[in-house]
Amino acid sequence: MNRMAQEFELDCLDQLEATPAILRGLMCGLSVEDTEWKPAPDRFSVAEVLAHLSHSEGHCYRIRVDRFVSEELPEFEPDEAQMYLELYRNANAEDAFHHFEEQRETNVEYLRSLPRSAGERRARHQEAGEITLQQMLHEWTMHDLGHIRQIAELVRARKHLRAAGKLGDSYRLKP
Repeated sequence: MNRMAQEFELDCLDQLEATPAILRGLMCGLSVEDTEWKPAPDRFSVAEVLAHLSHSEGHCYRIRVDRFVSEELPEFEPDEAQMYLELYRNANAEDAFHHFEEQRETNVEYLRSLPRSAGERRARHQEAGEITLQQMLHEWTMHDLGHIRQIAELVRARKHLRAAGKLGDSYRLKP
């Protein structure tokens, strides 16, 4: 995006737009078994992380964006991923990713249509207090980056640690 265009649009949109390509790169070469592998019973697999991202995209972030734009000071409950764990179990990584990617493309396109001033629209978050749309976009980006990191660690642990042999001994992975 050129500098001039960025001055007239909301922050974080380039990073939000890049997330699907980053995830696609991390997933190249993964088998279905790799995407379903969990480092521990209480940890997410790649497929479950992708299902969470897909669900959050439509059922949290897009709904909040729409409410920021259409309501005066809407109230938001905290998003509690733990409530949806059953929804993420047995997820198919490719299906979840495709659904996420489609939603993200639509969401970024919509966000790019909003004036920069929309970033100052306010809402009341039950835990964080008064927030702006721009602040939520930064949190959304942090959410993406956290899950990119999580998937990268899962890929490192599943596909590369053992294959690195003794060269992998010094790595302390936390998938």
